Amino acid sequence: MSALPSYASTGQRAWYYGFRAICGMIFFFLIFPILIIVPLSFNAQNFFTFTPEMLALDPAGYSLKHYEDFFTNPDWQQALRNSFAIAPVATLLATVLGTLAAIGLSQSHVPWRSAIMAVLISPMIVPLIISAAGMYFFYSRIGLQGTYLGVVLAHAALGTPFVIITVTATLVGFDRSLVRAAASLGANPVTTFFKVQMPLIVPGVVSGALFAFITSFDEVVVVLFLGSAGQKTLPWQMFTGLREQISPTILAVASLMVAISIALLTVLELLRRRSERLRGLTPS
Repeated sequence: MSALPSYASTGQRAWYYGFRAICGMIFFFLIFPILIIVPLSFNAQNFFTFTPEMLALDPAGYSLKHYEDFFTNPDWQQALRNSFAIAPVATLLATVLGTLAAIGLSQSHVPWRSAIMAVLISPMIVPLIISAAGMYFFYSRIGLQGTYLGVVLAHAALGTPFVIITVTATLVGFDRSLVRAAASLGANPVTTFFKVQMPLIVPGVVSGALFAFITSFDEVVVVLFLGSAGQKTLPWQMFTGLREQISPTILAVASLMVAISIALLTVLELLRRRSERLRGLTPS
């Protein structure tokens, strides 16, 4: 929103400052519960609360022992390895399938595009517990329940809608005349895709891939249904820790995951700006 002009009326000024106050309160309401875990993760005691030493800013009240426990505890490290073994593969599958689906549905001659799109993005709409239960009964019939492949395929199914939506949004501003020009010069469809179309939509593809990765890395419900003890991921380990033993190590892990999310969101914003520049728009 542009700066308030000097000739603005009383009502316009009230809306201008009131709107910003409301946005600030909403931002505080959404962000503060997430950020509060960061200082708690440095608690020198095994408590989920601020100790008197922490409130007094006494260095003795702060410690890195919970982070040390995360990096040295074999259970946490196994869960971390499982997460990084599952999420990248699920992201790759979701990115490939979602990109192809988005490109196919962007063609005007494809029948029933709206219905197909609704089916493909349904994992975002259907409650996750229902999807997990359905996957459990289906995968158990075909022998994928309790396997890495089953968890990877399930996470890919959850991440594909994010790729479809971001790539579809990128294709909205794509100039189809570029494809026709490449074809008129003798380029086959595969060459046209990789040389003309892909470089222009790659910000949307990467953005969708990042969303798919975050979805897989943070997902816990489907893993609880489909995974076995050998596929225990980081969120599953956190859930187990909350249920069985209240350990502040969970806060340390949560703080690290918040930092990873912030880094990925920063990358997404940079990609959004690059996409707008490629499409001839001015980044806002």
